[in-house]
Amino acid sequence: MAYTITDECVMCDACRPECPVEAITEGDPAYIIDADICTDCGNCAEVCPTGACVPM
Repeated sequence: MAYTITDECVMCDACRPECPVEAITEGDPAYIIDADICTDCGNCAEVCPTGACVPM
């Protein structure tokens, strides 16, 4: 199951460098996780200060 980023995202850039497969890209108005690339590692959720990275 891939992760997704909710509207709670404040684009702080904490999650993007933590993604080992570079599935997170800058969107508008929040970051986006490509579900086809995401490996469900949870690194993004561990570092997100707002809890915006959640399992789909």
